[in-house]
Amino acid sequence: MPSIDKKIFGTLFFSVFATVTGVGIVVPFLPVYAHSLGAGGFTIGLIFGAFSISRTFFLPYFGRLSDLNGRKPFITTGLLLYTLIAFVFIRVDTVPVLIIVRFLQGIASAMIMPVVQAYVGDITPKGREGAVMGLFNVSVFAGLSLGPLMGGILSDHLGLAATFATMGVLSLVGFFLSWMALPPTKEERIPARSTPPAALHQIITDPLVLRLAGFRMAYTTAIGIIWGFLPVLGSVQLGFSSTTVGILVMEGVLVSGLLHMPMGYLADRVHRRKMMIVGGLLVILAMAALIWATTFWHFFWANLIFGVGGGISMPALMALTVVKGDQDNAMGSVMALMVMAHSFGMMLGAMTAGIMMDFISLRQAFFLGMLFMTIMTAWVICSPKPFKNIGGRLADVFPKAAPKPPLPLGDEPR
Repeated sequence: MPSIDKKIFGTLFFSVFATVTGVGIVVPFLPVYAHSLGAGGFTIGLIFGAFSISRTFFLPYFGRLSDLNGRKPFITTGLLLYTLIAFVFIRVDTVPVLIIVRFLQGIASAMIMPVVQAYVGDITPKGREGAVMGLFNVSVFAGLSLGPLMGGILSDHLGLAATFATMGVLSLVGFFLSWMALPPTKEERIPARSTPPAALHQIITDPLVLRLAGFRMAYTTAIGIIWGFLPVLGSVQLGFSSTTVGILVMEGVLVSGLLHMPMGYLADRVHRRKMMIVGGLLVILAMAALIWATTFWHFFWANLIFGVGGGISMPALMALTVVKGDQDNAMGSVMALMVMAHSFGMMLGAMTAGIMMDFISLRQAFFLGMLFMTIMTAWVICSPKPFKNIGGRLADVFPKAAPKPPLPLGDEPR
């Protein structure tokens, strides 16, 4: 079985871990920071929206450019921008400037995440897509889990400026590590390939890419609903403490993260489409349970099932994404579309669920997530054809050797 370049993989792993941890340190405290500058509810939403808008807009652009010109320049530039922006945060003293800084941070994020994932896909040996991407995604989930905890400790003991400075230091370490440890662009796979990458319009309209992106968007829509409205439901209507709400919100992320490595390993040995379907059905079950949950343990088990569903389906989805990106020589563009689907799903979940909360019922926000996930899972179940054109499991990449022809009569071994 071919091996992966551990030096490159380790560098990319830490760079993403540092970036996600740094963002996780700061983001939970941005509303407080914005409020101290005089921002109201709508303006706080705009501050968060500026990041998502710029990131979503620039993702396909940077993904495509990295397919044409190489990965390293975008990764190092994005990490350097993240470093500078982190220290600019400390000096921001007006809301309009904060919105602009968040917009620029979204551009930097668009340079990093899809391009790093594409680089990991470039160096992944055939047949090990699930295991490698499952291991790599641990960097994201570890950062999401560790960041808020670190941010709370730093903010309590050293002040909010310390959280911004820590984000800057982590990004700076990632920058220097990527700059020194990643090989020059001319040594990447991109200059050596014989065929150009597929056109962006071909990728966007590809039946498999549409299904993968739609499924991921439905999953992150459900995440956006849970993260945005479970705290409101738990604390306002059910009287849960902040600690209890925090445990419930982080539970799904933690469980999913713990499952990514073993499920990624499994995704290289069983059919990946079936893993997506099983995971999707579990997410649907979890969202249905959240509609009727009334006690801590109801929410606990529902979030546990949700985390298991994501932990089963996402490594398989990412493995198929890597194979598709390699097939089309457009790893950056395909990964960018997956990250776009992720970002758009988070926004869609928060916005539409907010509308339902205002005009219908808070609990019906979970029904919305269940409905969207049901539609996308059904789309995967009812359309197996696009998945047949791509290696769905290890045996599809390394087929068994053909049986030997029978020996001529009379030549049987004695």
